[in-house]
Amino acid sequence: MATRPPPVAMPSPRSSRERRAGSGSSSSGRLEFLSLVNQRSPGGPDSPSRRKESGSSTAAPLPEEDCMKLNPSFLGIALSSLLAIDLWASKRLGVCAREGSAWGSARPLMKVIEVSGHGIPWLLGTFYGLCQSDSSAAREVLLNLLFALLLDLVLVAVVKGLVRRPRPTHNKMDMFVTVSVDKYSFPSGHATRAALVCRFLLHHLVLAVPLRVLVVLWALIVGLSRVMLGRHNVTDVLFGLLLGYALYSVVEYCWLSPLSAPALFALWSH
Repeated sequence: MATRPPPVAMPSPRSSRERRAGSGSSSSGRLEFLSLVNQRSPGGPDSPSRRKESGSSTAAPLPEEDCMKLNPSFLGIALSSLLAIDLWASKRLGVCAREGSAWGSARPLMKVIEVSGHGIPWLLGTFYGLCQSDSSAAREVLLNLLFALLLDLVLVAVVKGLVRRPRPTHNKMDMFVTVSVDKYSFPSGHATRAALVCRFLLHHLVLAVPLRVLVVLWALIVGLSRVMLGRHNVTDVLFGLLLGYALYSVVEYCWLSPLSAPALFALWSH
């Protein structure tokens, strides 16, 4: 008797519909997921913007000067603190900077002291004394004083042009006979000149003790008046006094005499 083949299971319509629905939901779910991704990144996964973002993570680091220094050096902190103290003290001591300042009534007196330390009166007075002198020793001293004053003017102008520190904001620009470089503050030319002339006079003039004290006081008052008038900061004056004191040593080293500069002395011989 022939055997029957095993019955083949026919898929039911319900299972076919469920399978199709499941596959359709998975595909639709994937399409929906991709559509959300595409909405978030319109350029696509291989877009230039995405490649730029991925490449930015491996970009070279910024230069050191463009980075914020989180750990400044001790020297930088000290200099910043000194600068802040200098500006604060200079503003507090500028009591004669304007007519309405605390000591505004003393401003005319301070301006007289300012003129006493100006370069033009000293240059004209030294030149006049050199022309009227009959003594060879006096001509030698006056000629070197003239050389020292000219050297002081050149040196102060060069330093001011290099540093270019502006004058204090509370300064009133009404100085006597100024030039273009006088808009800068560092160093104080009056303080430099006062220290130079003070040391020069003490070494080459025979003065009594009271007069020597007056010369030193004059140099100090000239420097102080620069801060009180608001012309300079405290550090400008202090550096100017030190520079003038050191400049005299240069003048002594390059001292002009009839032996070292006979042509110059021949011009003033009568």
